Amino acid sequence: MANREKIAEPSPVVFVVDDDASVRQALDDLFRSVGLRVQAFGSATEFLQSTLPDVPGCLVLDIRLPGLSGLDFQTELTKAGTNIPIIFITGHGDIPMSVRAMKAGAVEFLTKPFREQDMLDAIRVALERDRGRREHDRKTSELHNLFDTLTNREQEVIGFVAAGLMNKQIAAEIGVSEITVKVHRGNVMRKMGARSLADLVRMADALGIRRDKP
Repeated sequence: MANREKIAEPSPVVFVVDDDASVRQALDDLFRSVGLRVQAFGSATEFLQSTLPDVPGCLVLDIRLPGLSGLDFQTELTKAGTNIPIIFITGHGDIPMSVRAMKAGAVEFLTKPFREQDMLDAIRVALERDRGRREHDRKTSELHNLFDTLTNREQEVIGFVAAGLMNKQIAAEIGVSEITVKVHRGNVMRKMGARSLADLVRMADALGIRRDKP
């Protein structure tokens, strides 16, 4: 039997944004000591102007930065659709600040000086979260590509099927025979690679195309 080569996962990157050079260096040393790749920046602007690698990653972000603050930067990233997991670090943290950061999706909020193991634990959680997000995005993109192979009528049918309508009901809704609906439904199952009705419904939900029952 021929050996199958396993495709290696791209190495994750930890991004660090902190205006204190000594902090950047200490974090760089820490992350590299456990085999992680690191890219460090002195400001949010530097980070935004950089071309980031398309690999799993997370962001270690100082709350207080020159210009755009860490919390405001978190907001800007969210608005831009950049869903990278964030670990906040600060020497001047307070409860309202940490609550705001966590409510906005931050993985952790660490106060300097923090334990190295606490930081590494947070990095592990953040990278796993980003791997999960990237896998979800990949699967959703594949579903959209499959959905685009359907005809307009087949796209219409998948919505009714996902809403729980029987073939007879779908036929009445779109003005065709029940046999024609069966043909369309079979084509949909085949093109989408659905193994069962439940599988097709999950796909429809992921695509956001579920219809309400008439």
